[in-house]
Amino acid sequence: MDRPVGSSAPLRVEVPMVAAEVVRQMGRLVELGWGAKRIARELGVARNTVRRYLRGAPAEVQEHLAARCLDAAARAEALRLFDGEAEGNAVVVARLLRDHGVASSVRTVQRAVEHRRRSQRASQVATVRFETAPGEQMQVDVGQRLVRIAGALVRVFFVCAVLGFSRRLFVRAFLSARQDDWREGIAGAFRRFGGVPRTLLIDNDGALVIGRDEATQTARLHPAFAAFCRDFGVEARVCRPYRARTKGKTESGVKYVKRNAIAGRAFASFAEFEGHLDGWMREADERVHGTTHQRPIDRFRREEMAALRALPANPLPLRERRLRRKVASDALVDIDTVRYSVPHRLVRTEVEVLVGESQVRIYSGAELVASHARTIEPHTSVIDFAHYRGLWRASPQLPAAEPPRALEALGRSLADYEAAVLEGAR
Repeated sequence: MDRPVGSSAPLRVEVPMVAAEVVRQMGRLVELGWGAKRIARELGVARNTVRRYLRGAPAEVQEHLAARCLDAAARAEALRLFDGEAEGNAVVVARLLRDHGVASSVRTVQRAVEHRRRSQRASQVATVRFETAPGEQMQVDVGQRLVRIAGALVRVFFVCAVLGFSRRLFVRAFLSARQDDWREGIAGAFRRFGGVPRTLLIDNDGALVIGRDEATQTARLHPAFAAFCRDFGVEARVCRPYRARTKGKTESGVKYVKRNAIAGRAFASFAEFEGHLDGWMREADERVHGTTHQRPIDRFRREEMAALRALPANPLPLRERRLRRKVASDALVDIDTVRYSVPHRLVRTEVEVLVGESQVRIYSGAELVASHARTIEPHTSVIDFAHYRGLWRASPQLPAAEPPRALEALGRSLADYEAAVLEGAR
């Protein structure tokens, strides 16, 4: 029952086994020439049990090895290493213990520090709920999901914004998650709520955040997004890395959109999908929220609406993206799964595309060669047929048909044919 100090040697445990009389019967049957399989069937025990006793295992009790475990001294050293230089990694603890002459497996160390690991996980997960004042904060995040649109599965990104106090929710769908999609979605939330909160809580998304200042431990915003925030008069705050629960309200909002608004639905077009989301937002406003136990629209109208600041009178353009594209052989350029036409003379040349809020303008050098209304219907083509003029050949002209000639000109009249028919009938 004992083991050396500072080791992980296994304990030996006595386990009740087959009665001694049954073991003696096994011996007698073996003397009669019976095999292990026949003996097992006769006595109602496992064949491996018969073999074990025939090899000399003692009757009634047998020693089994229990799970290995560290003694008190080794366990105390494992906990010290786990909290210190091993930085909470049981694999490293096992390696350091071996360096100190204590041989133990990683699983043995994991059992020794399991209570400490469980306490650490609980402290990391535990969260103090932080409630914000009316008009103080809006949390924003981007989710994605495959949605069936026009019979095809389309990857849709959606900007989800939640007002911290009232829990009023806004969602807008896009075909990408670039910075101009973020800006357009956030501005859409401001317009729907009729005002701007004091702070905007966002994630460390590469479209918005270009890095962190190690000296001050603050995030550096992309210049275009920083200009957007200044234009709307809102202060952008960035969650600490790997601390997504800081914006738990919008994290829950993203799940709510996926599981309630989108799950199990199909749409004939992207426009129909957008209309569905608009109606769903009104339903979300009317529901009783699980945390506040009030309807978001009621809390908003009663306390938060008046606390929001006014929208800017002349905001900067939300979407202003310049792209380089090569014209395909069918005189189309691809922008976010949508294809726009250009004059066919530009096939296989590079053009510059300016994507705005409502228009897509295409330039060849300094020349504006095409202008289209922007659409977000996935996998569609926007075509100006004038761009293909000169490619189609005119169909050859057929000779003019001769005018029909009267029967009299052929030497017969209708009366002649009538007479012939009547004669045949007789």
